[in-house]
Amino acid sequence: MITVQSITNYDEQHPIAITIGTFDGVHIGHRKILEKVINHAKNSQLKSAVLTFFPHPRMVLQKDANIKLLNTIDEKKAILEQMGLDILIIHPFTKNFSRLSATEFVRDLLVNKLKSKKIIIGYDHRFGRNRNANITDLIAFGNALNFEVEEIPAQEIDAVSVSSTKIRKALETGDIETANSYLGYEYMLTGVVQKGKGLGRQLNYPTANIKIEEDYKLIPMNGSYVVKSTIKGKTVFGMMNIGYNPTVNGTSKTIEVHFFDFNKDLYDQKIKVDILARLRDEIKFESLEALQGQLARDKEKSIQFISKK
Repeated sequence: MITVQSITNYDEQHPIAITIGTFDGVHIGHRKILEKVINHAKNSQLKSAVLTFFPHPRMVLQKDANIKLLNTIDEKKAILEQMGLDILIIHPFTKNFSRLSATEFVRDLLVNKLKSKKIIIGYDHRFGRNRNANITDLIAFGNALNFEVEEIPAQEIDAVSVSSTKIRKALETGDIETANSYLGYEYMLTGVVQKGKGLGRQLNYPTANIKIEEDYKLIPMNGSYVVKSTIKGKTVFGMMNIGYNPTVNGTSKTIEVHFFDFNKDLYDQKIKVDILARLRDEIKFESLEALQGQLARDKEKSIQFISKK
């Protein structure tokens, strides 16, 4: 997959089939559109492309919108590449860009610059300054500028009844099962392993402390979770705690993973953790011994869950 930062840097000459959107989470609703683009491109001697935006438009246009995203840019790239997409264009979303007229956006960017021959889009897609153009306008542009528009009808998208907002709400309330079913894959956290305070090792449950650099990434509700990672080609299961370590009066939020049957140094390595299930809320225990006993029960419950997968 070719990744291009900004439309201005795009210089591919092969005509494309394209869809446009933020696609946060690349969930099962998004996939219906993306699969249509990829399949149409294969059958029509076109390249398949996605035009997406970063920062998220709501981050730019609604200053009070403290929106958290389901994917980092790298996570989104990995998912789209796995799906078989040919070209990903990540365009910087700015206030100036938002003021482009519908004509400028379609004629100058989609047609003249990107060589779009087929645009596949949801029935409710809006674009141009103040989002004042819709699918009917896009079809009219297509007739005038020689490209085809395929509309994904309401019933096809609504049948999935999935939205990034619903997934965010599920994660914020610890409902991993619902979030994963809507995503079509396990929600992931990606970060660099850093040195912690060594509490896990002291309790005989050493942890990898994960630092997520992207502050816009949504972290699920505090608590304990069953997780898995792929480390050097091997699947490793474990349990993760998100929270403040209240038993030792912690003051900063941490993400700590204890991997089962694993004893290798991961410091400074970037790892991806897939969240499989929620175990419990974060609790303040009366003593470290009580916490250690709970960790043993958490591990047992995690292993039972993993054995049934």
